[in-house]
Amino acid sequence: MPLAPRLLVADQVAGRISVLDLPDGRVSGVVEGRHLAEHAGFLALPGGRWAFVDDLAGELVVLDPYGPDAGRPLVAATAPVAIPAEHLAVDPSGRYAAVTTGLGRSWEPWSDLLTVVDLDGGRSVRVRTRVGEPGVTVLGGPEGSGEPGGALLVLRHREPGALAAYRYDDLLAAAPACPPATPAYETELPDHDGHGDAHDPLTGRLFAAAGSGVHRARREGDRLVAEEPLPWAGPGRGYYLRLDPVRRVLWSCVRGGPADPGRWPEWTNDAWFHALDTGRTGRVPLGPGLVFRLAVAARHVAYARVHPDGDELVLLDRDAPRVVARRPLPPMDGAPRRGATPWDGVQRRAIAASPGADLVAVTRGGHGEVHLFDGTEPVATYTLPTPLDDGGHLALTAPGDGACGDPVGR
Repeated sequence: MPLAPRLLVADQVAGRISVLDLPDGRVSGVVEGRHLAEHAGFLALPGGRWAFVDDLAGELVVLDPYGPDAGRPLVAATAPVAIPAEHLAVDPSGRYAAVTTGLGRSWEPWSDLLTVVDLDGGRSVRVRTRVGEPGVTVLGGPEGSGEPGGALLVLRHREPGALAAYRYDDLLAAAPACPPATPAYETELPDHDGHGDAHDPLTGRLFAAAGSGVHRARREGDRLVAEEPLPWAGPGRGYYLRLDPVRRVLWSCVRGGPADPGRWPEWTNDAWFHALDTGRTGRVPLGPGLVFRLAVAARHVAYARVHPDGDELVLLDRDAPRVVARRPLPPMDGAPRRGATPWDGVQRRAIAASPGADLVAVTRGGHGEVHLFDGTEPVATYTLPTPLDDGGHLALTAPGDGACGDPVGR
């Protein structure tokens, strides 16, 4: 009998991760005392495994959601990493991971620590790079990558913008006590407002979202060769970037409207897409309010839209991008309010899907609820034992779904 899709539900505030069978919602596993780093998110690994950073313990944790079915533990591996975790990525082989550090509960950047982890060799090394909120991608790999010199780790810096490339082997060979690391190559980014990273393992290109567009670079040895940026195809800019690894399409959400965050209900939001193989680029209006992360399912791309007049799940046709359904979501106590920022001290929604299933899950922050949709239709509501404050975080997995083709944490 084939294994059913499963949903990983993280309550990063309460410190619990539940694994639910879909669509019946049966709890097939629980991990207590783990506080997922929400910004770094979940990262799909080859073999159906998933990684995240415990932002309290300072550990990279690898989960095997189907492991207990075969007599393997749910927690497959752990490794020490520097926190607070900002971004998480892995090379296409799934062996070489990287964790950058961000602000945490500070208002100003303060940490310059980068951790690299050899998941097969069990080695974890910390080095110092540059204070900020760097994004990260890991290009190539020592076996079958087609690139000399092994994996190349690339940091996307802000203020000032830059791409800094490090030889992964050099980072793994660093001395104890967090020594400074010197890039093998560095190039400027014209923007200081980078926000979002993607990596296409098939071509080796990396992508960085910024105000002027999606900046592209490809690897040549230890160097990065910049390519013409992809435009946002209209006003606004993307605040998120992810790869559909099956159909090979980049997706984002382009936000426009007033700069004052207290006027967030007036923000405009468009789904932005770029087909990597054909070059087709376009936008689809989603509606006003707060739209941030997205999820890629087998037939749809899903966005959760938050607005004082009512929240909704917006579903787009993945092959011919257009809105095919808008499904209302029940209101959240503690939802963002007019006149205040939409991210400080308020509840949020997390969203997840798998490119190998028609299911989409979205949370109701503060209520401990997860709503499941099959295609465009609601099919179930699950109530968790913790409230999912701040929206929690989700990952939806299906056997052989190809999700590991997107090697950046979400």
